[in-house]
Amino acid sequence: MTIGGIITAIIFGAIIGGIARLLVPGRQNMPIWLTILVGIIAAFIGTWISHLLNLRTHGFNFWETIFQIIVAVIGVLIVTTLWPKKT
Repeated sequence: MTIGGIITAIIFGAIIGGIARLLVPGRQNMPIWLTILVGIIAAFIGTWISHLLNLRTHGFNFWETIFQIIVAVIGVLIVTTLWPKKT
């Protein structure tokens, strides 16, 4: 993986994670780095699901993006329940 690929993964992960945090109701008590990490992992899992279902995955793919956002929402919900609350 090149430096450009890593930077792209971080930016795209931040976008996917941010969208997921907007879709989850209530206040999420998690740092921004964890949001980016959840987004990056969700992007990889969403792409894997698209490949598994034999969907077109080159260029912009609507279904791949939907799967990535759904996985990110699930990830934010999991992290929100497991991450310690601020007092």
